[in-house]
Amino acid sequence: MVFSSLVFLFRFLPVVLLIYYLAPKQFRNLILFLSSIFFYAWGEPILVCLMIFSSILDFFMGRGIGAARRMGNETLPKVFLTISLVGNLGLLAVFKYADFFISSINTVTGAEIPLLKLALPIGISFYTFQTLSYTIDVYRGQVKPQRNFIAFAAYVTLFPQLIAGPIVRYKTVARELRRRKESLRDFSSGAFRFVIGLSKKVLIANSVGAVFDEVAAMNSSELSTMTAWLGVVAFTFQIYFDFSGYSDMAIGLGRMFGFHFLENFEHPYESTSITEFWRRWHISLGTWFKEYVYIPLGGNRRGFKRQVINIAIVWFLTGMWHGASWNFVLWGVYYGILLVLEKLFLLDKLEKLPGILTHCYTMVLVVIGWAFFSFSDVKFKGDFLSALLFRAGGGFADSRFVYLLLSNLVMFLIAAIGSTSIPMLFGKRVFAMSKRKRALVVGLFMGICLMLSLCSLVSDTYNPFLYFRF
Repeated sequence: MVFSSLVFLFRFLPVVLLIYYLAPKQFRNLILFLSSIFFYAWGEPILVCLMIFSSILDFFMGRGIGAARRMGNETLPKVFLTISLVGNLGLLAVFKYADFFISSINTVTGAEIPLLKLALPIGISFYTFQTLSYTIDVYRGQVKPQRNFIAFAAYVTLFPQLIAGPIVRYKTVARELRRRKESLRDFSSGAFRFVIGLSKKVLIANSVGAVFDEVAAMNSSELSTMTAWLGVVAFTFQIYFDFSGYSDMAIGLGRMFGFHFLENFEHPYESTSITEFWRRWHISLGTWFKEYVYIPLGGNRRGFKRQVINIAIVWFLTGMWHGASWNFVLWGVYYGILLVLEKLFLLDKLEKLPGILTHCYTMVLVVIGWAFFSFSDVKFKGDFLSALLFRAGGGFADSRFVYLLLSNLVMFLIAAIGSTSIPMLFGKRVFAMSKRKRALVVGLFMGICLMLSLCSLVSDTYNPFLYFRF
């Protein structure tokens, strides 16, 4: 089940909201847990057992760490933490990466080791990182062990952000799991945020995604340079509006149930360096790797050489986190190299250049990065990158480029403006209006966006979520 589906919008969500708000407060975590299990089991009826296992494992490991600390034992907490790490990362390795490593070994050695062909549990990377954040923070003494299993399980399985983030660390919502205050103000702002996210996903991401799919389906050796650039620019907009739209919907749903998740995007396409881009893109993932991998490895405290090694490790893992395929590894290595180069000498030079130049520099590299990210087929990727670098078999431009550009020009302009902070500036003007005018404008805007989104969902079957595979 996805947020941008009629089943979710008209059946699941209204029923859950009704039951949730009619129930006494002491039962609301239980309702969230059960409804989240149903939500996940809708598409993963068997693999939901893995998520329940992770919940049980980390709940008891957290309790074990707390009990051992109270007894003054310094060894057992490490044992319990190790069990949590091995258990969670082991499941992730088996279900997400086993066939990737087996096929890589077969390719290199010529062996014929049979693949496991296990189904990939949706969202396993997200909920694995969430449960690990809990046990690590309990071990560090940053949070107290959760004593109520239902509350902890509600955190792990929380359907608003279960399958595509943002990654919500336990310490962010620990207090709200115990006691939270739902309010009409939070509910209305959450509903508004949800509609914005739905519109971004359905009206923009799906539209530009169709352009990318059309380019990707072309014969790679006959691509013109401009067609290739148009295709990867379309993917650049698609992945932003797809993922940020989902994050908006998740944050909005969280508020409707009394939770306040942290922001996951901060207009990354306005960045003037790759370093700045990764402070603004998928903030929850970057923060997770910084706190639980980069800093424990030593961060920048052990000299520059060690810092470069730490960055390389983090970006190799970042690429692998996104998928069991070499294109994601190359994508991670690509950004690792760029970040090291900026740290070495580029950042000082970029600060002296006009903002328009540094923004162009950043966006060209980001778009090329999405070309690495978007294709797992090595040959097609090679032809596509050749086309981007003006070595296209189809020449510089052709009639297909002109047709795709002109027929989608308005949508590209909307996507370009929508990916900046310009809409936020208009929003601030609206919220500066009187209460009555503001309610009228916001209500009208929400109504139009919701109506257009629903019309699109009813009439269109193209509705993928890119980050479900992670």
